[in-house]
Amino acid sequence: MTIDQIRRAVQFTQRSGRYRYTRGMRIRPIDLVDVLVYLIVLEVFTQLFPDVISETFLLALLTAILLKVVLELVLRVKKNIVARIRSAETRRVRTVNALTLLLLLPGSKFLVLELVDLVFGDAVRLGGFFHVTALIIVLMLARGGMRRAFRRTDESAA
Repeated sequence: MTIDQIRRAVQFTQRSGRYRYTRGMRIRPIDLVDVLVYLIVLEVFTQLFPDVISETFLLALLTAILLKVVLELVLRVKKNIVARIRSAETRRVRTVNALTLLLLLPGSKFLVLELVDLVFGDAVRLGGFFHVTALIIVLMLARGGMRRAFRRTDESAA
């Protein structure tokens, strides 16, 4: 990438108010905010529920990053499935995609449990299925709240 291309990308980003991925840019500021919010929520859960355990702060931070990656992938897959349901022309295709979505929602919780167990072993435990479900619901609500807050500050700044 030349310096002129980088300048044009930065100018486009500044004019449009949106972030654009370039070769070197993979993490957006809102992604860092998400990880920090996930970390706070995870630490609150470790304080409130004895079944949710993270032995150190570093493990909690790494767990928050893992949750961010997994939940972003699940959200992306979910959005694709919902788009397929909306664009489906036959009832059969719509039904198959709806069943896939119904399997994805609880399946993602088991995926989170297994990945955390695989990566961190006994050092991090997120409790059982219901704890993880509550954790993910709170994470998604906190994520949405932060994005709404940032959208309002962006609109008031413009």
